[in-house]
Amino acid sequence: MSKWALATLKYETDLTEQHIRGLSHTNYTGKDLSAPISSGSFQHDGMIIVPCSMKTLAAVRIGYCDDLIARSADVTLKEGRKLVMVVRETPLSEIHLENMLFLRQAGAIIFPPVPAFYTKPQGLTDVVEQSVGRMLDCFSIHTDGFKRWSGFERAKQSKEGTNNSG
Repeated sequence: MSKWALATLKYETDLTEQHIRGLSHTNYTGKDLSAPISSGSFQHDGMIIVPCSMKTLAAVRIGYCDDLIARSADVTLKEGRKLVMVVRETPLSEIHLENMLFLRQAGAIIFPPVPAFYTKPQGLTDVVEQSVGRMLDCFSIHTDGFKRWSGFERAKQSKEGTNNSG
């Protein structure tokens, strides 16, 4: 977890760093470029960077691997694994858009956590669960914790009495 992710966590949630770190099997410092996850020989299905700052996005785009997040993302792309970058900046500049396009063409999934209003979320938890469920879908990890799109709900019409001639 980067120092800015930690600052965001403290500002936007009631969760503690200790709680978040307790959710993972292993923790590394952001500057530990010798960590196993910085090597292509480390086996994993992919990586999600959430939130992904424009700084990290730009670093990954140009291969500037000065921290463990950028290095691990670089290796993830190089090894042909899934990289999901959850970008939250708005509005986007031309530089941001070009960086996103470049990374998309390199194989990354650019994932702005846009609320799915068709779910009629009752609160922030619903919005977050929808985004997390969609992120996990990128890795074929299916959850039932969110509503999926199934088309517009239409009134049932019987075939009898329906005039299809216009």
